[in-house]
Amino acid sequence: MATLIRSKLSNKLSNAATSVSNKSQAKVSGMFARMGFQAATDEEGLGFAACDDLDYDHRQGMQMDILTNDEAGAGAGSGPTGTGEGGLDGDSHYQRDGTGLPPSGSKDGSLAEEDKPKITAWEAGWNVTNAIQGMFVLGLPYAILHGGYLGLFLIIFAAVVCCYTGKILIACLYEENEDGQLVRVRDSYVDIANACCAPRFPSLGGHIVNVAQIIELVMTCILYVVVSGNLMENSFPTMPVSQKSWAIIATVALLPCAFLKNLKAVSKFSLLCTMAHFVINVLVIAYCLSRARDWAWDKVKFYIDVKKFPISIGIIVFSYTSQIFLPSLEGNMNKPSEFHCMMNWTHIAACILKGLFALVAYLTWADATKEVITDNLPSTIRAVVNLFLVAKALLSYPLPFFAAVEVLEKSFFGDGGRAFPDCYGADGRLKSWGLTLRCTLVVFTLLMAIYVPHFALLMGLTGSLTGAGLCFLLPSLFHLKLLWRKLLWHHVFFDVAIFVIGGICSISGFIHSMEGLIEAYKYNIEE
Repeated sequence: MATLIRSKLSNKLSNAATSVSNKSQAKVSGMFARMGFQAATDEEGLGFAACDDLDYDHRQGMQMDILTNDEAGAGAGSGPTGTGEGGLDGDSHYQRDGTGLPPSGSKDGSLAEEDKPKITAWEAGWNVTNAIQGMFVLGLPYAILHGGYLGLFLIIFAAVVCCYTGKILIACLYEENEDGQLVRVRDSYVDIANACCAPRFPSLGGHIVNVAQIIELVMTCILYVVVSGNLMENSFPTMPVSQKSWAIIATVALLPCAFLKNLKAVSKFSLLCTMAHFVINVLVIAYCLSRARDWAWDKVKFYIDVKKFPISIGIIVFSYTSQIFLPSLEGNMNKPSEFHCMMNWTHIAACILKGLFALVAYLTWADATKEVITDNLPSTIRAVVNLFLVAKALLSYPLPFFAAVEVLEKSFFGDGGRAFPDCYGADGRLKSWGLTLRCTLVVFTLLMAIYVPHFALLMGLTGSLTGAGLCFLLPSLFHLKLLWRKLLWHHVFFDVAIFVIGGICSISGFIHSMEGLIEAYKYNIEE
């Protein structure tokens, strides 16, 4: 009897304790709910555990599919970086913990990451320097011609802004996990854009970024053809060959680009091209310093050409464009924590070198400064310098060309859901329509170079249209959208100011560049 009484009392006490616990839990949950938080119940915890198990099985199943596809379609074309990731659909392997499928056939993602070659901060800085210190610095003295000291200020200002927007763009790749640690949950510019447009338009941002990227890459190819024709015509002025004819000859030399499957062969010449361009810059500056006693300091004024100065803004912005590949570059660094330091010293160096080059060159030729500064050199050394530049332009052409082709192929060809079938066969060979696409792109760049042979105007148009968008507008907008709750007031101020100033410069530069092109076409102006 005593045992029965004790069991009944213990049951009642247990029930009472359970009731009190449930009531207190309900009160706490209600309080958190009123505060805008939601506590996970036991069922939700079990659900998360089940999701983790399903997620693991799903990853394993996808991994087996990838292994099968790799065995069946080995040798299919990959991107210029060798990753073969789709650029339009973003990161399809996104997980809650920020990890994804290993890029190789290994079942262990960490091993795959260890096997993947990484680059140092110096190597990353070299890549950024190649992007922002390329051939297009040859148009900066022309920007000083129409902007004076304000043009020099813009070279410094653009360096500061592009460095800042590059950093905030990388910040958009990361989110905090439950432990408060930053985890990389996105891999590319397209992923960031898609995240900003989700959930209503999950792929709209990627489409916008890809369109801007294609325009910029194709315009870069056109500029290489234009500058090749311009340099050759001014190197051999006595020959009865026009700039358009030289552009056609250059394009014939570029036709083999249509058969490229990767950039391994071309990349061997990249270091030589960069060193050659560095030597050319040194020669130009040395010649200008030799004429230092004749420098026209009185020609550099604060007065600006209201009609042509916005074009100069586009030229300066375009010379700093590198944001489109920064996410991939940061993801391949062995110490991503050094990314900010790398961005600082590369942009400081670019700002100093560009400012000195533009000022010294303009002081030497003043109002006679041409769109491509090497055209001002004496005929005795102009031909040699220009031939080196033409070689660099032709060897640089495959890089943006291949990237543009890859974006187009991933956007419109293959993967079943695209508008057209895959450009590659099962054996990895390029099909006829894939070759037609590439040849059409080469011919298109030629036609644009023939009918719009104006280096500075095209450079200003590209910088105003896509350069300002990819370097100023979109990074600041994405930063505000994704990290709004974590930003300090001065970050918000900087982002809003950059967006407004970038928008004004983009619109004005685009309008004036188009007016300049229309005027040049109307009056048949060659330069």
